[in-house]
Parts: sequence; structure tokens; C-alpha cells
Amino acid sequence: MNDILVVLQKLDWSPLAISLKTGAAATVISFFLGILAARRIMYCKTGWKAVLDGILTLPMVLPPTVAGFFLLLLFSKRRLFGIFLYDTFGIKVVQSWLGCIIAATVIAFPLMYRNARAAFELVDIDLIHAGRTLGMSDFRIFREIVLPTAGPGIVSGTILTFARALGEFGATSMLAGNIPGKTATISQRIAMVIQDGDYVTAGIWVFVVILIAFAVIFLMNIAAGKALKKIPDWR
Repeated sequence: MNDILVVLQKLDWSPLAISLKTGAAATVISFFLGILAARRIMYCKTGWKAVLDGILTLPMVLPPTVAGFFLLLLFSKRRLFGIFLYDTFGIKVVQSWLGCIIAATVIAFPLMYRNARAAFELVDIDLIHAGRTLGMSDFRIFREIVLPTAGPGIVSGTILTFARALGEFGATSMLAGNIPGKTATISQRIAMVIQDGDYVTAGIWVFVVILIAFAVIFLMNIAAGKALKKIPDWR
């Protein structure tokens, strides 16, 4: 117990702050892109739908290190796109917090996209037809009928996206590295202290992650329940 107290007093909490900021940023980006992609894919022709759906879902089934490898090839300052970003806009992705956000977004985005698409596909088409008979525009139908009806799925996707981004390790390590106070997340910190044989510090961080995971699941259940109550009744 004394060892734990000593470690807590000396513990650097920057990995928690970096993980939370990265998770929040990646979730916001994935939320809007995921909803947009889900709506667009639904109106594509069958062939294109299969191809685009496979591309957008691919990061979810690939090992994160593979996704990180491709991101590293894309954003490295030794490659054309990375050189263009750095020379034109002064943007450095590799070994930066921006790299953390991009890596987490790429890995977590499929969860938002798949949940949003599944939720949209479950919306009763009769509700949409009812809105059109009332003279509602497509945007208003989407805002007032589709989104509230698909609310539980979207809420679940959003929270799961945050949880996935928060725990991302492989792609983040490849693209952003493990720089203390800058890009070192909780997952990276756990891996490093275990390699050093510091199981007390690792145990503390694991406990923190478990608490966050439980809070995420709890909030998902609460939010999904509230979203169900807001589904409009068009009968």
C-alpha cells in the first residue's frame, strides 16, 4: 500500500490528459464524418456501396500497426504529401499531437460509421414518406425524423468511438511516437512501464482505464435510454 501511495505522489498524469484530449478530438471528427459517410453510402449504387463500405470499414479489421504504417508513409516528411504539408502550411504530423488525433480518428471512425449506418437503415421508411407528405424538406426530415429515430444507435456509436480512440495504441505509436508530455498516451505508458518492470505504476494506469471504460459503458446505457424516449411518434 505504501508503494502505491509513493507512486501516486510521483505519477505524471500527462498521459491521461493527452488520451482524453485525443479521444475527444477524434470523436468529434468521427461523429460528423461518420454520419455524413453513412448517409452518402446509403444512396450509392450497390456496387459502389460495397466498395466504399469496405474501404471505410477496413481500419476496423486491419491490425492497428498496419494502419499506422500506411499513415506513416502518407504523412512522413520524406514523402510527397508530408513534404507538401510541412513546406506549404508548416504542419508536422509525425511525432506530434496532431498525429495522435489522426491515428485515433482513422482507427475509431469505422465504429461511428457502422453504428450510424445501421441506425439509419433501421429508420422506418414510412416515417420519411409521412414527412414528405407534410411538405418537409429533405434536410428537415433528416434533422427532425431520421436523426431522432436513429438516436440510440448514433449515441452508442459516439461513445464507443470515444472509448476506441481513448485506448488506441498501435497506429498512434507508429505515427505519433511516445514522447512524454506530448504524444505519450495511457496505453503507451502502460506498455513502457511494464517493459521496465514497474508493475505498480502499470496497475494504477490499468485501474484508471478500467474506471474510464466502466464510465463509458454507464453513460452509453443512460444516453441510449434517453435517446429512445425522444424518438418521435408519427402514428
